[in-house]
Amino acid sequence: MHVVVLKFRGMIRLYQNALVRRPYLMQAIQSGALMGAGDLISQTLIEKKPLKDLDYKRTCQFASIGLFVGGPALRVWYGVLQKYIGKQGKAVALKKVFVDQAIFAPSFLFMILATVGTMQGKNWDTVQTEIKANYVDVLKTNYLIWPWVQLVNFYYVPLQYQVLIVQGVALFWNTYLSWKTNRQQ
Repeated sequence: MHVVVLKFRGMIRLYQNALVRRPYLMQAIQSGALMGAGDLISQTLIEKKPLKDLDYKRTCQFASIGLFVGGPALRVWYGVLQKYIGKQGKAVALKKVFVDQAIFAPSFLFMILATVGTMQGKNWDTVQTEIKANYVDVLKTNYLIWPWVQLVNFYYVPLQYQVLIVQGVALFWNTYLSWKTNRQQ
């Protein structure tokens, strides 16, 4: 048991060191992995697809959004919030949540919906139609979950771990987004 604890601690130290040395890369990788996992959960548990029928191309597309867009965008955004709004305190956390939910969430969700549709090979007219059909519902669902998560995140969690916390919760959010963007209308 002691050996397992030591190995676990060593893995955590490696992760922490990687976050310090390469924060954007590490957060991109974890975002990509968790978005891909969210898609796999959606396909297996919600859509009830058998393993032999999983759409791995779809999973890779969803993961690539996290790798190339979500993780880097979140890391930059949290750095901007910390630089211009502050680092600590209840008032700072509340301001960050307000700005995050008023500016970042609506634009980021639009971008995610547009990117998923485009990666699915849909033409822009179809993508726009699907955004019109899903955007308000996705944004409302966002407002039920994310302000609370972000309040805790901005108040208690150091900057280098904020994307990890968000992506941990986002595993469930990504499952929802994958289902929402891939269900038959």
